[in-house]
Amino acid sequence: MVHALDGLDRELIAALQSNARMSTTDLAKRLRVARTTVVSRLSRLEAQGVIVGYTVRLGATEGREGVQAFVNLSVSPKAARSVVDRLSLFPELRQLAAVSGEFDYLAVLRAGSTQRLDALLDEIGEIDGVIRTTTSVLLAMRIDRIA
Repeated sequence: MVHALDGLDRELIAALQSNARMSTTDLAKRLRVARTTVVSRLSRLEAQGVIVGYTVRLGATEGREGVQAFVNLSVSPKAARSVVDRLSLFPELRQLAAVSGEFDYLAVLRAGSTQRLDALLDEIGEIDGVIRTTTSVLLAMRIDRIA
């Protein structure tokens, strides 16, 4: 049975999202509760599938340098599989999601420079089956909770 998250659960999750290596002792101090409370909350959240793992974020993978862009793609339905296969070959492609709405896919790209991003967008636009793209370049990340 999944219990609704209360304020303490949310604070605990937010603290772990900012630093998953924080010790239970430090979490308890930050949340002003007993360490055993943190341990039991973590156990419950893990058992319920609310927390499914802990991870390491590498600077090179996260791309603190370079440029990140979000690319919306409209794709011919008959070419969808081949477009996805071609996109998967780009090392700069971090995520690709099928989405509802005006576009079929949302791609998250990380390029080493704006010149490489420009070339990458040209390459994507030339893939057979790609009908249209729109791109938004990330200027600043205000909140980042994705591991």
